[in-house]
Amino acid sequence: MLAVLLLCTAGVASAHVGSPDVYYDGYAGPYHLLVTIRPPTVVPGVAEIQIRSVSNDVTRIQILPLRMVGVAARLAPRPDTAERSSSDPQLFTGGLWLLVRGAWKVQVHVDGRHGKAELAVPVTAVSTTSARMRRALGGLLAVLGIFLVAGLVAIIGAANREADLAPGEHPGDSKKHRGRIGMVVMAVIIVVALVSGNGWWSAEAADNARLLYRPPHVQASLQNGNLLSLQLEGPTAETRAPLRLDLPERPRVDDLIPDHGHLMHLFLVRMPDMKSFWHLHPQQVDAGEFSQGLPDLPAGDYWIYADIVHQSGFSETQIGEIDLPAVSSSQPTADDAGVANANADPKVSQLGDGYRMVWEQDAAPLKALKAKEAMHFRFRIEDRNGKPATDMENYMGMAGHTVFLSNDGKVFAHVHPAGSVSMAAAALAQGENPATTDAMAGMHHAPLSPEVSFPYGFPQPGDYHIFVQIKRGGKVETGVFAARVL
Repeated sequence: MLAVLLLCTAGVASAHVGSPDVYYDGYAGPYHLLVTIRPPTVVPGVAEIQIRSVSNDVTRIQILPLRMVGVAARLAPRPDTAERSSSDPQLFTGGLWLLVRGAWKVQVHVDGRHGKAELAVPVTAVSTTSARMRRALGGLLAVLGIFLVAGLVAIIGAANREADLAPGEHPGDSKKHRGRIGMVVMAVIIVVALVSGNGWWSAEAADNARLLYRPPHVQASLQNGNLLSLQLEGPTAETRAPLRLDLPERPRVDDLIPDHGHLMHLFLVRMPDMKSFWHLHPQQVDAGEFSQGLPDLPAGDYWIYADIVHQSGFSETQIGEIDLPAVSSSQPTADDAGVANANADPKVSQLGDGYRMVWEQDAAPLKALKAKEAMHFRFRIEDRNGKPATDMENYMGMAGHTVFLSNDGKVFAHVHPAGSVSMAAAALAQGENPATTDAMAGMHHAPLSPEVSFPYGFPQPGDYHIFVQIKRGGKVETGVFAARVL
């Protein structure tokens, strides 16, 4: 089954699985913005940028791409002015070239009634596919190529046959023979050149195919009955080559940085029923090696999604699979949490102590969800009397976490109230040290509110589960919802 997952997710971006678009809800000074970035599938390529101002006090937005770290992070190009929509004056759009693979940030410069302000949004650029020539264009070029080859052979034949003839003189048999020999020689030269060129082209295409980003694979094994051992996939020989500037920026597995307090956010989901879901935080044993004591969980085939962030700001999710027996252990501690037997509902999810979580939508009946449409997913926590919960707490420095997971497991996105970016990458984009900050830049969400929202857009149609985790009364609880996307 994992091989099928790897094959089906071969065209995904590095952050998350099958969900390449970036959604970010943040503030540029006093201006509240919702930023959507659609990275190119081939690098170099153009990233599509959409910026929506929540209020109408923005007059101009400029955007520019910068590398996340290094010398290039200080070499800013001239910014592009985002185009304001004529039908929606609070929507600005633009496109930016991302020229090399790796961790980037989109710098947003805002002008408005309250002066100038800036916001930086991290984005990962990798090639996930090879752009193929359109069939019509290929056919046209083939016809033109045949015409050029035939013309070149004919020119060489005519030159050898008639170049030294006097005006009005006709070539004799010897000159005709020489012309035919010239044509044959030129045809052989052209064939050799075409074969050599095709070999060079195929070698370059094979090299490029090896550099296409694939979701890395984490190896998992169970030890001593309840200890999960994890081995991250390290870089290949190609990704270690020091002089290749076009390589994906995933250099090693000993350069990880904490993302809101943890080097890894591990998600275990029992497939295919998706009833058992766990959000855990393994401890690093050695470079690329982690271990995690498992809580009580039922037996089954568990799919693994392991979120990590590199020092460069390059975020990725390593995937894996393990068949687990029923595990008997202690209750999860610290930030570890999950649910062993959840039932997904399209509207309401029952929590502990009679509490419940309600998915708030804009219209009744439920508004149809559409792929590629950015929106805020809002959830309200109520007590047993239907009143807003009053015992809400921060969960790892924020109001909550959510996972959007397609029922076939091919789409996975770990999203925060600020959006789909990792908070460590967000801190780097703002020029902060993620090891010494909470990486909460741009997040203006009230952590004690009984409501929590997450900006996101489904990448493709299908059936999904949404796992929403919040903390109340000293306990992390998980709401589970079902969604159908058109």
